[in-house]
Amino acid sequence: MFERAISKDDVVTVVTSGEIIATYPEDTPFPSCLMLNFLRDRAVHVVVSMSPREGICYIITAYPPDLIVWNADFKTRRVA
Repeated sequence: MFERAISKDDVVTVVTSGEIIATYPEDTPFPSCLMLNFLRDRAVHVVVSMSPREGICYIITAYPPDLIVWNADFKTRRVA
């Protein structure tokens, strides 16, 4: 996260005001989702999981999406 120049505040912003663009209900130990937000004119993806019992969010990863993998909207993957 930090080596990608994404701060804790950036991650919090994505999680609290970003858009869910994919859900992974079968992930274990808890379901997760992929979120997107634009910070300082830069797209940021965050994968977050939440424990339903404790209500605790776990950040799995945060990264700037790559246009080689993602379409220009950063919401849909390119077809290989």
